[in-house]
Amino acid sequence: MPHRLLLQLRDLACGYHGQQVVQQLNLHLNAGDIGCLLGPSGCGKTTTLRAIAGFEPVHAGSIELAGEVISSPGFTLAPEKRRIGMVFQDYALFPHLTVLENIAFGIRKHPERERIAAEMLELVQLGPLGKRYPHELSGGQQQRVALARALAPEPRLLLLDEPFSNLDVELRRSLSHEVREILKSRGTSAILVTHDQEEAFAVCDQVGVFNNGRLEQWDTPFNLYHEPLTPFVASFVGQGYFVRGQMLTPDTVQTELGVIRGNRAYQWAPGSAVDMLLRPDDIVHAPDSPLRACIVGKSFLGAATLYRLQLPTGTRLEALFPSHEDHRIGEDVGIQIAAEHLVAFPAQGSIATQQARAEASAQL
Repeated sequence: MPHRLLLQLRDLACGYHGQQVVQQLNLHLNAGDIGCLLGPSGCGKTTTLRAIAGFEPVHAGSIELAGEVISSPGFTLAPEKRRIGMVFQDYALFPHLTVLENIAFGIRKHPERERIAAEMLELVQLGPLGKRYPHELSGGQQQRVALARALAPEPRLLLLDEPFSNLDVELRRSLSHEVREILKSRGTSAILVTHDQEEAFAVCDQVGVFNNGRLEQWDTPFNLYHEPLTPFVASFVGQGYFVRGQMLTPDTVQTELGVIRGNRAYQWAPGSAVDMLLRPDDIVHAPDSPLRACIVGKSFLGAATLYRLQLPTGTRLEALFPSHEDHRIGEDVGIQIAAEHLVAFPAQGSIATQQARAEASAQL
């Protein structure tokens, strides 16, 4: 069965206060899919969301919803006429209304508003709490109410702006999975804005990585991780470091870690300088290996420990070792490359600059 296109952004440019923030943006979302705008603070993802909602005009290009142009230069269909729902970071619930009254607010004139509000309350698993007020609920419960209120009018598209950022880590994780199940159960199309890639991957079918107002890649989480199109996407999505190398053959690279062969081929000429991405799961502990590294940092993750390693040349790497292997900082360990899938880009700048960028991306 072919996918039905719901949302189309064509060569979009938008911003605010006369400042152009987003440029040449192209993406599409199929009906029933959940998309994500992912990137560091200030990259343009929230500006894009506001333009889709109708809160910001567009400077160039167009936004189409279900085949209808809803934004273009000089034309902005009013937000209330777009049938687009919105879930905000701060929940935006009315403190003087009960939970049920909050949910029914957007469908006040609907003849079956009470039935619909009750169904939405059950959908978000808050059935017994309909008569409570927002201040009597936890943060996670308030966010469920906000979601139910946004879904009650049956929007064609739901927009979620950093909806879990005010919650603690465990609640964010569990609620993000719940929200995906709720949206999928209703076939609701949605776009989520976040800077948290774990959240993006848990909730969304398609993810767009933004960088300085430009969309660098719109793809599935799997492809973003394994087939990044740019060095920025490679370093921002998933942890990893770049290692300078030289192409020997289309699928073989000579590096300070030795010759590394992958299962894909590049078209660059032999001898070309490249930066090869190595993720923590590409490096394994091998006690008898002649390839040695010094442990300069560690983070216990439960089932595994993430070690930050430094080679004798000063190159930094990260590796995941089983958590029962407890190594101390400063210890010399043997490592081995277990990468079958090579991700490489033409060499750009110094490797120290590449490492700094990878470290900065990992901290976002």
